[in-house]
Amino acid sequence: MRDFSSDHRWLSINTATIRKQRGVEQPLLDILESCAREGIRAVSPWRDQVAAAGLAATARTVRAHGLELSGYCRGGMFTATDGGGLEAAHEDNRRAVDEACELASRCLVLVVGSLPGALQGKAAHKNLSLARQQVFDGIGKLLDYARAQGMPLAIEPLHPMYAADRACVNTLEQALDICDALDPERSGALGVAVDMYHVWWDPKLKAQIERAGKTRLLAFHVCDWLTPTNDLLNDRGMMGDGVIDIPQARGWMESQGFDGFCEVEIFSNTWWQRSGDETLQACIERHRTCV
Repeated sequence: MRDFSSDHRWLSINTATIRKQRGVEQPLLDILESCAREGIRAVSPWRDQVAAAGLAATARTVRAHGLELSGYCRGGMFTATDGGGLEAAHEDNRRAVDEACELASRCLVLVVGSLPGALQGKAAHKNLSLARQQVFDGIGKLLDYARAQGMPLAIEPLHPMYAADRACVNTLEQALDICDALDPERSGALGVAVDMYHVWWDPKLKAQIERAGKTRLLAFHVCDWLTPTNDLLNDRGMMGDGVIDIPQARGWMESQGFDGFCEVEIFSNTWWQRSGDETLQACIERHRTCV
């Protein structure tokens, strides 16, 4: 394993981690400035933040500070109730690919969606099999475009508690089944984002990381699972504060040749109450000691 104890060369910050400190939405360009000031080499911004800042301005700031993108959040949400909705999702995902290319991201992360309407509080139907088929078809259609643009797609399986609304792909095994069906040649165009918050519990995790191999391991996201967890969306822990054995999982990743950034992605009502600088300092220290 790489030795992280003396520096934070391989730390990336997902910009959600410090996006609304003390109840105030932080402008993306300010977040990028803060990361660069702390010697952080990589980020993973969210599309809504980029839209607010402007794609061109974001790209200029990223280049000016010599930052890399460990990933771009996010594409996906492929499901819909009719053909028009499916086509709208596809067009939006094409735009996400174009934005990721403009920002020179290492991959576009896909949160695939599930039952239409469920995220807004009322599912249009209960047919999870249909949702999964739409996801499969949507990724297949997007893959052709993304491959032509040279932008790898990273399917991010989400914890089963999100199966109804945010993602009907809930295990690394499911994500890799899609990869193997759509990209059997293992071209590098389609892989997975391994987010420890979502997959740490999976008894097949080690075996599926080995199955993925270097070609499919496109991103590695870290945070911790707190006990108790007070909010299923916004109570992620800082690395070392919970029950996830992050170094063990990183060892499994690196044994397969993964040599990319460890991306800190923390949605936390607790950490959002602190200053951005304090949170970044904690990320740096925990990256050295707990990742």
